[in-house]
Amino acid sequence: METFKINKKLQVVCERKRTRTAFKHEATLLENGREIAKAKICYQNRTWERFEFDSVIKKLADETGEKKLLKFIKDRTSDSGTEHLKRVAKIAEIGKVFYEGNQKAENDWKIKILKAGLENKGLIIPNDWDELSEDEKEKRLNGVMKALKE
Repeated sequence: METFKINKKLQVVCERKRTRTAFKHEATLLENGREIAKAKICYQNRTWERFEFDSVIKKLADETGEKKLLKFIKDRTSDSGTEHLKRVAKIAEIGKVFYEGNQKAENDWKIKILKAGLENKGLIIPNDWDELSEDEKEKRLNGVMKALKE
């Protein structure tokens, strides 16, 4: 569950729940703690979102006509979000300076920074990450760095 404070009166509570065939996102709009409206989106094959729950919050905004929610989504996904991704990539790449010649230490640094900067923003580390070779980790991490900078 994640709560987003929109202003003094409004907040949105979002949840991810399992369904029989996949999962869904639910968003509940609260005004002074009282439920005003709900929206849900069910997923089987989900497209990527830069910030989790964007689609369901946007649906809630469209259904309620609440302009503050639309502004919240716009502000959340603006260039400042893009700049955050670029900053995370730059900090992760500093590991090259600290750990030059030590591939494992450099990979460990990058994954640590990615987790710190993006874990609650949609980053999912593969379950078999620790079983991958350092060469494969480096290849994947370099791909992530490239995507974050674009």
